[in-house]
Amino acid sequence: MSWPKDIVLVGAGNVAWHLGRQLAHCGLCVSYVWSRSAEKATALANHLGCPGGNTLQDIPPRAALYLIAVKDDAIAAVAATLAQVIAPGALVLHTAGATPSTVLSPYFSHYGVFYPLQTFSRDREVDFKTIPLCLFTAQQADYPAVANLARLLSTKVYAVSDEQRAQLHLAAIFVNNFTNYLQHISRSLLREHNLPEELVQPLLMETILKLQDLTPREAQTGPAIREDQATIERHLAMLHDHPQWADIYTILTAGIKHDLG
Repeated sequence: MSWPKDIVLVGAGNVAWHLGRQLAHCGLCVSYVWSRSAEKATALANHLGCPGGNTLQDIPPRAALYLIAVKDDAIAAVAATLAQVIAPGALVLHTAGATPSTVLSPYFSHYGVFYPLQTFSRDREVDFKTIPLCLFTAQQADYPAVANLARLLSTKVYAVSDEQRAQLHLAAIFVNNFTNYLQHISRSLLREHNLPEELVQPLLMETILKLQDLTPREAQTGPAIREDQATIERHLAMLHDHPQWADIYTILTAGIKHDLG
């Protein structure tokens, strides 16, 4: 299969918006957008210049590719209905990191995963060309076409099995979700004491940048790695009004000592 061919986006959330825009940017044809919300489907469809709606039965039955970009717990139900309206033998990929490709196997013979490893917010631009696209197809014969499509969208394309992708998603949670939550704690502490949140922004940026050149062990600083117990105890005392944050501090301190010390 060569590209461009017509592609149906099943979903209109953050992933679908970024994926749809990149497909359009690369000159590929999105022929329809479906979402449970007619308003969301129409908004993305209008942006891409194609039809859209909230009735699965209106989806074109013979598109080259169907990309399911919905919440993990909705994939199976959407796939079951989609299977009733599209042609047998259609290629169907979901975009989720934590859900195995086999969620699609009861409904399709040509299925797989097209997982962009990035955090997406609808109105925040990202350089899609730098996003790792992690691919899997149940039928080996389908992989070259999917990989060719991915290479039009990004310079970073990887073949990743279901088992590998599950571990990758877990690793990504630590990199992104937990890091983001730690920023919430940091900014909350600053606000409580009338300090500007931007004070820690240069520190955050340097922490990320130096990990491009150093291992976490080489980059680690702070009281835990120095075994500075007096400072650790003062910090825990300062967190007496936030026992949940104190627990996180204690767990992370113990982890640094054990794993990096």
